Amino acid sequence: MPPWEGRPIVLVGLMGAGKTSIGRRLAARLGLPFVDADHEIEAAAGMSVAEIFARLGEPAFRAGERKVIARLLAGPPVVLATGGGAFVDPETRAAIRARALSVWLKVDLPVLVRRVSHRTDRPLLARGDPAVILADLAARRDPFYAEADVIVACRDEPPEQTTTRVLNAMLAYRAPLRVPVRLAERSYEILVGAGLLERAGALAVPAMPRRRAVIIADQAVHARHGARFEAALAATGIEGRTILVPPGEGSKGFATLTEVIGRMLAGGIDRRTTVFALGGGVVGDLAGFAAAIALRGLPFVQVPTTLLAQVDSSVGGKTGINTEHGKNLVGAFHQPRLVLCDTATLATLPPRELRAGYAEVVKYGLIDDPAFFAWCEAHGAALLAGDAELQAEAVARACRAKARVVEDDEREEKPEGGRALLNLGHTFAHALEAEAGYDGRTLLHGEAVAIGLALAFRFSVRLGLCEAEEAERVAAHLAAAGLATSLRETNRRWPAERLIGHMRRDKKAEAGSLAFILVRGIGQAFVSRDVPEAELRAFLAEEGAV
Repeated sequence: MPPWEGRPIVLVGLMGAGKTSIGRRLAARLGLPFVDADHEIEAAAGMSVAEIFARLGEPAFRAGERKVIARLLAGPPVVLATGGGAFVDPETRAAIRARALSVWLKVDLPVLVRRVSHRTDRPLLARGDPAVILADLAARRDPFYAEADVIVACRDEPPEQTTTRVLNAMLAYRAPLRVPVRLAERSYEILVGAGLLERAGALAVPAMPRRRAVIIADQAVHARHGARFEAALAATGIEGRTILVPPGEGSKGFATLTEVIGRMLAGGIDRRTTVFALGGGVVGDLAGFAAAIALRGLPFVQVPTTLLAQVDSSVGGKTGINTEHGKNLVGAFHQPRLVLCDTATLATLPPRELRAGYAEVVKYGLIDDPAFFAWCEAHGAALLAGDAELQAEAVARACRAKARVVEDDEREEKPEGGRALLNLGHTFAHALEAEAGYDGRTLLHGEAVAIGLALAFRFSVRLGLCEAEEAERVAAHLAAAGLATSLRETNRRWPAERLIGHMRRDKKAEAGSLAFILVRGIGQAFVSRDVPEAELRAFLAEEGAV
């Protein structure tokens, strides 16, 4: 099914771009009616566009144009050619975004000047030199045209050739998967798909109060993706400056936070400046916390580039930093305005990082969705081998699962179940990370989570809550994905008492008592706050802790 099935196709661009000539040919090939918005406006007003401008002024023309286009969009599918200024109007642009597939016919300025210099039916051209007027219009309007779904760089060629290239570009277009997170006035969307970095400006602008931004990026990620991302923002007129932070968990602390906020303030941010986080979970947590506390709260967009961040840390509004006392112990709930998950970035990840992120994907099936865990068993190997469609499906399904939980318990306030269940395996995992010093060499976060998931199932078996076959099935799948599932596989000594000490400082602990997410089987997780410490100590000894 073509991406525009059942929807109007709206051609936008400057005068002389060929919207009418290309639109007629495109409509003929698609078997759709062709409609020229200016002709519809003239019919409704009973006078030409030039007369409307002369007698009523441009504001009256734009108001009529807005109404006519809204009426056409509400009708059956057509190919619609709009006037050059139509897509600049925010109300019209929002209506087109919601109901149609928009196509920008982008033509070089010399070609446009040659095409329109002798035309007398364009009121805007009557004000002076067409070349100067068109250059000014392009500078002001191109950032809005850049929000179109499909952009076609048109050459000075026969219309039939241009029509073919427009049609091919339309057929190649893939709309991102959209996962809503419904939180009343804090609601937002997670967009999932390949190539979203190149479309970041067009996708983010509707969620931004102003076209001004600060980009906080991981240095390594920026070296690989930063130029494309910044160009995409600039194309839609977003003015931004970039702050780079060193890669690794060491950046997620007070020292880097203080430096980042200082640089943000020195750069002249205001309450309508949007903070973008470009990178993995470390940058997402750090930038999100900076956005939460700078000027008492700034709008925030997550652009996660790792599998782990796309399915976990970028969604749900948890932000924060680590301290010497534990992981994520200082932070705030601060929901993003938008999350852009470009699955094409997953192809650039080292295999170890991709596997680590996969542990968080599996987690969602183990919490409350055994059918999704079975899907992981069937497709995990292909996903890790680089199947782009499976990766996008996994990210979207995991995000839907997390969105469902976050909507029900945004601030992790439910005493039982709710958002706490997302920490399945994490009590063990965070203790292991803390004992390893968060160095990223011994264990990546997802690797610690994989061990934690296996331990949570085996601990549940020891407590008589879960069948051993279920735990074995989980461990077997994680191992097949290339992930460790036991302490012994890390080739490191783990002191049991120190691990238990870290667990006492876990965010879920209350009054020093231990809290665990345990299971009665695959897809049957629950919160337990009465785990006997002696049982835990004996279990860790069985698992090889010293």
